[in-house]
Amino acid sequence: MVGPAPSEDRSEIAFFDLETTIPFRAGQKHEILEFGSILVCPKKLVELRSYTQLVRPANLNHITDRSVNCNGIKREDVKSKPTFGDIADDVYEILQGRVWAGHNIMRFDIPRIREAFAEIGRVPPEPKGTIDSLVLLTQKFGRRAGDMKMATLATYFGIGNQTHRSLDDVRMNFEVLKYCATVLFLESSLPDELIENSVTTTPETSSRRRRNTRTSPVSQQTAESTTTAIPILSFVSPAGAQTNPFDMGTLSNEIVLQPDVPMEEERDQPSVAVTSDQEGFLEPGEISIPCIKAVQVPLYQGSQIMKPQLFLGDNKPLQLRFPNLKVRFGISGKFMDNVGRRKLNFVIDLCPSLCNVLQECDSAAKTISVDSGSGSDWNPVIIPMKGFLNSPTARIHIPIGLNGDVERYAAEIHQREFSGATTTQKLISSNPRADELESLVNPGTVLDAFLSLEPYDYQQRAGIRLVARKLVIH
Repeated sequence: MVGPAPSEDRSEIAFFDLETTIPFRAGQKHEILEFGSILVCPKKLVELRSYTQLVRPANLNHITDRSVNCNGIKREDVKSKPTFGDIADDVYEILQGRVWAGHNIMRFDIPRIREAFAEIGRVPPEPKGTIDSLVLLTQKFGRRAGDMKMATLATYFGIGNQTHRSLDDVRMNFEVLKYCATVLFLESSLPDELIENSVTTTPETSSRRRRNTRTSPVSQQTAESTTTAIPILSFVSPAGAQTNPFDMGTLSNEIVLQPDVPMEEERDQPSVAVTSDQEGFLEPGEISIPCIKAVQVPLYQGSQIMKPQLFLGDNKPLQLRFPNLKVRFGISGKFMDNVGRRKLNFVIDLCPSLCNVLQECDSAAKTISVDSGSGSDWNPVIIPMKGFLNSPTARIHIPIGLNGDVERYAAEIHQREFSGATTTQKLISSNPRADELESLVNPGTVLDAFLSLEPYDYQQRAGIRLVARKLVIH
């Protein structure tokens, strides 16, 4: 079924924002609770019309205390409201064929719109271009305003507090964009010396300002004939030039569990080959802390989306060998992915040398993530255990097998054996089953862990996962 025919004039910019539930178990999606939008004249930057509507989700029980704390929308607020299917025509008419604008819409709001239309069997609206203010302002405005979250930007410009309601947030986003554009316009008219000596800017800002005076090829394609008449359209990324943010093939169903994070999905990470030896894996004592660094690399081959990757020195991916680890909590697999595979992980105690390495990895990855424009909340890799003084822990994830066998996992399991004065390793399984892992990895078990470090940033959560490539049971 196609959407309704949109009106003739599609020149307005559609700023929009969603409020949603927060998933609390594997396989659960965000359900839309509110849609808010304003149509803006790109020539005069004035609001032409607005739309807002609370939405009843398919299951009211998905509105938890956590989502209420985030946006204030309670079950009683939406139980008599229309479903998304009831308002789909309105949403389609607002969005179809217009430039879409919003804060972090490429990672969050646009995928949710696509999902909502797919669930009711409707063809979703398509933009003719996008303005993601999180990406745009990070690139052009710099980090002078802090972490680039909408609330931080609003505080920086003194325009009020964020309410986390759709229409309010959309209007705040529009005002923030206008303020930033005004500052950039004024800076472009001032001598470099004044910008560089300004107390409200940084060297990064002045160098970025000079870079931004050179129009990028993408901006030229969009704005060649329109920038003189409509300056804001120079901010638009053409729809065809975007990496498809809706390709669900690039999303994995990995769940990252921290004490305060009930569920987390991630994008696919490149597979790291399982190793049968120790080559390339370093113990904490072999690592020079100052040499740990993080750089941005493509999320997957050919992707325009970047993610942090940890390196030791210039070009050596950082992989760790943690010897003599003691298991605090054994294999946990209470969450499932969307094809019914259990997601396994266990918790280990950390000694000071391991903590030092992981803290530096965390710091490097977080810094480059923030510098790249991410506004996601950072989950530290080291877990402080409540009630256990000076007993930090970390969670190790068992990767799911890639061979289609739902019963197998992609981590080698070895048993350490002694023959006189010689220590050997006996391979138990190169693709263990869940029951094998559960029988071997128990509280108190001592093991050596060969780990890859995989940064993630998805659905406003970011951090580093420790992924087991090989375990040696003592």
